[in-house]
Amino acid sequence: MERIYVFVSGPLAWIAWTVFVVGSIYRIWHLLKLAKEKEQVLFSYISFKYAIRSIINWAIPWNTNNMRLHPIFVGVAFLFHIGFFLILAFLSAHVILLEEGFGLGWPALPDIVADMLAFAVLGACIFFAARRVVRPEVAFVTDWTDYALLGLVAAPFLTGILAYHQWGDPLVVTLLHILSAELLIASIPFTRLSHMLFAPFTRGYIGSEFGMVRHVKDW
Repeated sequence: MERIYVFVSGPLAWIAWTVFVVGSIYRIWHLLKLAKEKEQVLFSYISFKYAIRSIINWAIPWNTNNMRLHPIFVGVAFLFHIGFFLILAFLSAHVILLEEGFGLGWPALPDIVADMLAFAVLGACIFFAARRVVRPEVAFVTDWTDYALLGLVAAPFLTGILAYHQWGDPLVVTLLHILSAELLIASIPFTRLSHMLFAPFTRGYIGSEFGMVRHVKDW
């Protein structure tokens, strides 16, 4: 078991991050290539000003008309995304790993705050799953892959909570935490989680079209 742990926390981690980085670069390159081939006029009216304006306004909770139509969902979604990235970047265990591996470091979240955020992210995943069951318009377009993806996202947080509170065998739980996190990282470019890569391009394109061509706000 210890040899498995060393492999998972070492070489396999590098493999997961390499797949993520290379896969992300390829997906973004492929997106831009297709856009250039199929929509040659697209790049002619991309505006940095209107793209940034749109991205900023859509990054503010309940700031758009569409968001205000779904206030609870938007609140949970923002809580999920904020919690996800705060834990990824500022969890004390993650910061320690960066310091030990690369000599990089910054202030970490207090453990109690990180624990609360992990529970919040896990709760958000449950909310998203329940919404796919109870909302007919969402259930209609939902299949098993949506639940599998939610499970993939939830797994690192569930196992992280178990590891932090020492519920279960510490080595097994930690191993499952690392494995689930690496699987999540490697899958991002090749699943619907890739929206985190494409969102700035999509929002920037829409913002440019509305601002430069239609001369209206897109929020």
